Amino acid sequence: MASSHSSSPVPQSNSSDAFFKKEMDATKRFRPVQSLPDVCPKEPTGNPNNLRDSPSLVADQQRWTIYHSKVNLPAALNDPRLAKRESDFFTKTWGVDFVDTEVTPSFYLPQITKEHFALYQQEITPREKVHERCKNVCTPKDTFDRTLLHTHDKSRTDLEQVPKIFMKPDFALEDSLTFNAVLPWSHFSTAGGKGNRDAASSKLLQEKLSHYLDIVEVNIAHQISLRSEAFFHAMTSQHELQDYLRKTSQAVKLLREKISKIDKVMCEGSLRVLRLSLTRNNCIKAYNKLKLMATVHQTQPTVQLLLSTSEYVGALDLIATTQEVLQQELQGVHSFRHLGSQLCELEKLIDKMMIAEFSTYARNDLNRPLEDDCQILEEERLVSLVFGLLKQRKLNFYEIYGDEMINTAKNIIKQCVVNTVSQIEEIDTEVVVKLADQMRMMNFPQWFDLLKNIFSKFTIFLKRIKATLNTIRSVVFLVLDKNQKTRDLEDALQKNSAKESTVDTEVAYLTHEGMFISDAFGDGELPAGAADTASQRNTSPNSEPCSSDSVSEPECTTDSSSSKEHTSSCITPGGVEMMISDDMKLTDLELVRLANNIQELLYNASDICHDRSVKFLMARAKDGFLEKLNSNEFVTLSRLMEGFILDTEQICGRKSMSLRGALQSQANRFVNRFHEERKTKLSLLLDNERWKQAEVPAEFQDLVDSVSDGRISLPEKKPTATEERKPAEFLIVEGQKYATVGTVLLLIRIILEYCQCVDNIPSITTDMLTRLSDLLKYFNSRSCQLVLGAGALQVVGLKTITTKNLALSSRCLQLIVHYIPIIRAHFEARLQPKQFSMLRHFDHITKDYHDHIAEISAKLVAIMDSLFDKLLSKYEVKAPVPSACFRNICKQMAKMHEAIYDLLPEEQTQMLFLRINASYKLHLKRQLAHLNVVNDGGPLNGLVTSDVAFYTGNLQALKGLNNLDLNMAEIWEQKR
Repeated sequence: MASSHSSSPVPQSNSSDAFFKKEMDATKRFRPVQSLPDVCPKEPTGNPNNLRDSPSLVADQQRWTIYHSKVNLPAALNDPRLAKRESDFFTKTWGVDFVDTEVTPSFYLPQITKEHFALYQQEITPREKVHERCKNVCTPKDTFDRTLLHTHDKSRTDLEQVPKIFMKPDFALEDSLTFNAVLPWSHFSTAGGKGNRDAASSKLLQEKLSHYLDIVEVNIAHQISLRSEAFFHAMTSQHELQDYLRKTSQAVKLLREKISKIDKVMCEGSLRVLRLSLTRNNCIKAYNKLKLMATVHQTQPTVQLLLSTSEYVGALDLIATTQEVLQQELQGVHSFRHLGSQLCELEKLIDKMMIAEFSTYARNDLNRPLEDDCQILEEERLVSLVFGLLKQRKLNFYEIYGDEMINTAKNIIKQCVVNTVSQIEEIDTEVVVKLADQMRMMNFPQWFDLLKNIFSKFTIFLKRIKATLNTIRSVVFLVLDKNQKTRDLEDALQKNSAKESTVDTEVAYLTHEGMFISDAFGDGELPAGAADTASQRNTSPNSEPCSSDSVSEPECTTDSSSSKEHTSSCITPGGVEMMISDDMKLTDLELVRLANNIQELLYNASDICHDRSVKFLMARAKDGFLEKLNSNEFVTLSRLMEGFILDTEQICGRKSMSLRGALQSQANRFVNRFHEERKTKLSLLLDNERWKQAEVPAEFQDLVDSVSDGRISLPEKKPTATEERKPAEFLIVEGQKYATVGTVLLLIRIILEYCQCVDNIPSITTDMLTRLSDLLKYFNSRSCQLVLGAGALQVVGLKTITTKNLALSSRCLQLIVHYIPIIRAHFEARLQPKQFSMLRHFDHITKDYHDHIAEISAKLVAIMDSLFDKLLSKYEVKAPVPSACFRNICKQMAKMHEAIYDLLPEEQTQMLFLRINASYKLHLKRQLAHLNVVNDGGPLNGLVTSDVAFYTGNLQALKGLNNLDLNMAEIWEQKR
C-alpha cells in the first residue's frame, strides 16, 4: 500500500560545503526539515540514538547532512501526489521538468572505440562460454513458472472486471462527468413509489464498488508477496548501510579535526601574511589614489600659472591629462563631479585667449618698425601659439594674420606719404588736408623717391611675413612628420608583438616540457623578445619593497598612464625646441591643406602689396601726371617697378599680375603718347623740309657709329667734344657716304629712341614694333607725297621738284632701308618665339621702300625721256656738226650728272645713265627711221655718226662714266 507520507524537499544551503546545488523555490528554501517515521524495524546491533540523531560535528555547525534525509521506502517509491509513476529517480526528485541533456564531450578524455574493448572481449569470452554451459546444466523451475503464469493470468482476469475509468491517469471525482459516471444518479429518485427500488440500487452499487476494491487490494497484496524477499533484503541492507555511515561519519569527524589542526599550524600564518600583503597593497593604492586626487585638485591653480606665462600648450596638455584621469582613475569621485565641466570651460577660455594672443602677436609683428632686420618676433611665443591652436583644431588662425597684413599694408603707404610730405616745405598741410591731394602736389623726383621708399618698405614687409609664415609652416610640417613617425612606430610594434607572441609560445612549451630557456637556446640565440619576456617572468611579482615610499613612486603611475600621450622633442628651423604630443588628432590631409593655405597666404601678401601700389599709382595718375612724363622719367619709373616686381617674385615664389598689369597699362599710354609725339614731330619736319642736303652734326655721326658696332643705343652727349668737331657734308655708314636731309637724321634718332625704349621697357616690345612700323610707313608715304607727288610745292613753297630733290629723296630712303634689317634683328632678339610673325611688318616696309626708290629712278629716267622726245623730234641731219640738238642733249646730260653724282653712289649713277642712254637710243632710232637715214656710209650717215660720236665723247667724259658701255650701234635698223 502506498504511504500517505511524502518525501520532504531538501533545503539548499548557500555554503560551499553543501552537497546539492540545485536551486529551489523561495518558499521551499527555508522550510524546516521534517523526518518521516521509520517503519523499518531497527536492528539490535544499531544504536537508536545514533540512527536518529545527526553527528555532533554537524549538529554543532548547524549544517544539513544526509542524516536529515529520513523516509520509508514505500513513501520513496510511491508518491500519491503524482498522476503517474516517474520513469526514474531524477524525475521524482527534481520534477517532471527534468530532462536529460547531452553532455559535451570532455577535451581531456580520449574517444573510446570498440578497439579499446578488444582485450576485454578476449578475456571474457571463455568465461561466457563456461557460464552458458553451467546454465544449461541447471534444471529449469517449470513448476514455479507455470504457477506464476497461472497466478498472473488469474490476477489479470480479475482486474479486467474493474471498469477502465478507475485506471485512467486523469481520474478525479472533482470532475462532474467522472463523478456521474461512477455514481449514476439516474438510478435514484425521491418519488414514494420507487423508494424501495432506489434503495436496492444504491446498495447494489456499494457492493459493486466494494468488490472492485477487494480485487485491487488482493492484487496489491499478491504483488507485495511476490516481492517480499527483495523487500526484506533491502531493509536489512539499509541497517548495514546505516552502520557504515556511522563509522564513516566518525572517520570524517576525526579527519576534520586533523585538518583543522593542520590549518592552524601550517596555513593560518601564511594566509594571514597574504591577507596582510593584500591589505598593504590596497592601502598603497588608496594612498596613491589620494595623492592623485591631490594632484588633480591642484590642476586649476597650475593651469592659471601656465596661462600667466603664456604656456598654452602645457595648460592644454594638463587639462587633457586631468580629463583622462577623471574619466578613468577618478570616475565616480563625488568631490570632483564638477571639475570636468570646469576644465571644459577653462579650455574654451584658453581657445579665446590663444586667438586674442595670436591676433596681438600678428599686429605687433607686422607693425614694428620696418628696418633691414627681418628677424622673427618672439619665435618661441609664436611656435607655442601655433602648437596650441593646432592642438585645439583652430585651423583658420592664418586668416587673422591675413587681415592684419591688409591693414598694415595700408598703414605703410599712409605713413610713408606723411613722412615725405612733412619734409617738403612747399606743401602746406593746413591748407591741403587730404593725403592724396598732398601727394599730387609733389614733382616727379619727390614722388619717385616716395614710391621708391614704399617699395623698399614693402620688400622688408614681405621678407618679414615670409619668415613668420615659414616658421608656422615648419611647425605644421613637424606635426605632420610626427604623425608619420607614430604610424611607422605602431606598425613596427605590431610586427614585434606578433614575433613576441611566437616566442612566448615557444617559451611556454619549453617550460611545460621541463626545460630551461638557456638550455634550449644558445647564449647568442636567445631572441630579444624572449629575453625580455623571460626577464619579466623571472621578476618576482610578490616581491615587496622595504618601505612605503619606495612603493609609492611606481604605484603612483595609474593604469591610464599607458594611454597618456607621449611627447617627443622637435626643433624648428629657428632653433626653438618644442615638445610635440601624440594627442593632436589632425589628419595628414588637414595638415597638408593648412600648409598650402599658409603658402597661399604668402602669395596673398604679395598681391596685397601690389594692389596697394597700384592704388597709389592710380591716385597719382588721376591728373595725367604719369602720361606727362618724358622718356627718361618713365623709363626710370618702369625700371623701379620692374625691380620691385622681380623682388616680390623672388621672395614669394609666384608672379603677381596687378602691378605688372598697371605698369603695362601705363606703358601702353606712354607708348601711345611717345609715338604720337614723334609722329607729330616727324610730320612737322616733313612739312618744313625743303629737300636739300643737310650737314651732318658730329653727334649724329657718333650715333650712326654706335649702331654700326652691332648694338643700338643712344650715346651719351659730350658737349666739349661736340663743339670742337665741325659738321660733315655726308653721313658715313659702314664706309658709304649718304647725303641726307635733316628730317632723316632726326628720323634715325627717333628710330633709335624706339629701340632704346624697348630695351628699357621690355613689356612694350610688341607695341613699339607696331608703332615703329607705322612711323616708317608714314615717312615713306609722306615723303612720296611731298617729292614724287610734288606736294612740297604747296607745303614748303618750292618752285619745282628738281632731279637733285629726287636723288636726295632716293638716297634718304636707301639709308632707312639700310637700318631696317638691324632694327628687325634688335626686335627679334626681344620677342617671344610665338611673336615672330610680327616681324613680317619689316618685310612689307622694305618692299615699299624699294618700290619707292624704283619709282624715283623711273621718275629721273622719265624726265630725260621727255627731254629726248622733245629735242630729237626736231632733229635734222644737216651741217654743222655737232648739231644744236646734240649739243643741247649733252648739256642736259651734264646737268643731270652734276645733280645726282654727289648724291648717289657711282654704281647707281652708272645704272641710271645706262637707262637714260637706252631711252636716248630709242628716240634717236625712231627719228632716224622717220628721216630714212640708214647706215649705208653715205653723207647723212656720216653726219649722224659725227653727232653720235660727239654725244658719246661728252657722256664718257663725265666723272664715273668713262667706262660706260653705250653700245650706240643699236640706233641703226638691222638689215634683213
